[in-house]
Amino acid sequence: MSSAVSLILAAAVLIGLSGVPGVCLGRQRPAGQWLAAGAVVTGAILGMYGTVAVLVSGLESTLTLPWAGLGTAHIRLAVDGLSAFFLVPVFLMAALGAIYGLSYWRQARHPSNGRKLSLFWGITVSGLITQLIARHCFAFMIGWELMALGAFFLVSTEEQREDCRATGWLYLVATHVGTLALFAMFALLRHATGGFEIRAVATHEASLGLLWAIYLLAFLAFGLKAGVMPLHFWLPSAHANAPSHVSALMSGVLIKMGIYGLVRFLGLLPEPPPGWGGLLLLAGAVSGVLGVLFAIGQHDLKRLLAYHSVENIGIIVMGLGLALLGRSLGRPAWVVLGLGGGLLHVWNHCLFKGLLFLSAGSVVHATHTRQIDRLGGLARQMPWTAAMFAIGAAAICGLPPLNGFVSEFMIYMGLLASTQDAPRSAWAVAFAVPALALIGALALACFVKVYGAVFLGAARSPAAEHAHEPPLTMLVPMGVLAAGCALIGMAPLLLAPVLDRAIAGWLPNPRSVSSRVGDLAALEVISLLSLTLVGLTVALWALLRGRLRRGGSATASTWGCGYLAASPRIQYSASSFAQTLVSLFRGVLRPQTHAPVLRAAFPGPSSFSTHVADPVLDGQIIPWARWLERGCTRLRRFQGGVTQHYLLYILLTVVALLAWTMPWAHLLTRLYAR
Repeated sequence: MSSAVSLILAAAVLIGLSGVPGVCLGRQRPAGQWLAAGAVVTGAILGMYGTVAVLVSGLESTLTLPWAGLGTAHIRLAVDGLSAFFLVPVFLMAALGAIYGLSYWRQARHPSNGRKLSLFWGITVSGLITQLIARHCFAFMIGWELMALGAFFLVSTEEQREDCRATGWLYLVATHVGTLALFAMFALLRHATGGFEIRAVATHEASLGLLWAIYLLAFLAFGLKAGVMPLHFWLPSAHANAPSHVSALMSGVLIKMGIYGLVRFLGLLPEPPPGWGGLLLLAGAVSGVLGVLFAIGQHDLKRLLAYHSVENIGIIVMGLGLALLGRSLGRPAWVVLGLGGGLLHVWNHCLFKGLLFLSAGSVVHATHTRQIDRLGGLARQMPWTAAMFAIGAAAICGLPPLNGFVSEFMIYMGLLASTQDAPRSAWAVAFAVPALALIGALALACFVKVYGAVFLGAARSPAAEHAHEPPLTMLVPMGVLAAGCALIGMAPLLLAPVLDRAIAGWLPNPRSVSSRVGDLAALEVISLLSLTLVGLTVALWALLRGRLRRGGSATASTWGCGYLAASPRIQYSASSFAQTLVSLFRGVLRPQTHAPVLRAAFPGPSSFSTHVADPVLDGQIIPWARWLERGCTRLRRFQGGVTQHYLLYILLTVVALLAWTMPWAHLLTRLYAR
């Protein structure tokens, strides 16, 4: 069966070349952008058809291409249940993002970089697809580099801005550190298996030390791509400075390639020690808790959403850690609930985080600012955007009846089941369950702050006061994602067979796990509760609306309470709302306060601001980089351009090499003998 993978490969080629016609057309002409969007949508439909065929049939689709080199005569491409599961969000976000960009990043308004964005959008998506269907290390690296370089140019779309250029270079360095780790990992895999084919490693082919080395290199390479703390340092600025539909693609799909890499390659390794799952559980808990904590302290809307990507990646990694523990200890239920919940959260995060970034893009499109404290009252001017953002916010907080609740509940069930099946594993649950609960509570507090400051209250700036709804090409993609959040939340049982096939694609021996997602996750109960909640909400709304219509409504002023001369300045800001939580966790967040200094009896205008810096980038990497820069600057005195100095350096180098190669032990032995 090769037709499905052939369709997906054709989709990758079509999408990859989608931006080429626009490069040949004029900067001001929109035809190139429309052609690119049409090609992306067509390719996505074509690829989705092949992907759904694999998900429905459950059969792997394979295609062998001739290739002379690297010790092999061919390269194999394949799509199984696991690859198909990750391909669905790739095609979905590729098409919706291309449609959204027609109005958000209109070619006529961005003649200097519009063609570049369309070109590298297609190249990035093509790289994502190539990774997912590759079954050879070389093909995987081709997809990895297409994705890495394409995303670099997408992040650097507004290259005229210094902060955007710096963000692009930071992303490029981070992703190529991961590339170096991948080179080392593939070299070790070749040492174990004898080739570059991506296949399962037999027990007799690798020692425990070699397996640990492969595991740690995979964690470094794919953890950097996924944004697991403390490897997340590139992610907040990249998501914040990229165009909003690019941020949606990166958060919803691109960082999931790190999750796919972990799932795919850890599934190839035999007999995982319990330490592997424990390390992933710990990393996931740390990423989840710290990600949402740093999100609370942000003032930039898109940067706040970026830290929530770190949080949700932590939830997914916790599910994968539980599944690895299940493989190590022979607990099939942990594998099904942990990996099933983690994989379902991959889809869910793509839907609600894509929705939130596109909604944030509508806000930026209308107000031209990302600063939360300069917004407010947008629900009156932008009711559809406010409704879409509210759906995404409720979903990311794990509230029923939306999709985020389903996947987090499955991981909860798996973690709690581990204490019943094997009490010795309670040490893992001791921090994992409270961490997951804390993540949900803090996420709820964070989005109450965001929604209240951005969409409720009074406008804090003229731009917010005169905001307007975006065009349909931006609203329709948001509506599709919102519908997906609701559908999975109310009918999760529809996805049970898909999850079963994805889990089977991860296990070296699928027959070792006879349990099914539908049997363990109580999805029927979740559907019933969700539908009941929706029905009660609709009934309550209808009842209240009927009473208001019968009784009429009146507007009157009671006790003024100081609001007789209301001003936007007297309402809570996002900073003041989050101050209590930021102060409570100040030992971790280390907020920086910039307070006014009064030096006169009648001081002039002043300002008060707070800032929560990233602990890894701002606290460690930048200070060490500056120290290294100062050290290298001091070494410049040795490069004075004087020929005699360079001759002296050569002489000293030769002497040092001679001293290094001299058989000193033999000479000293003979001298001592005399």
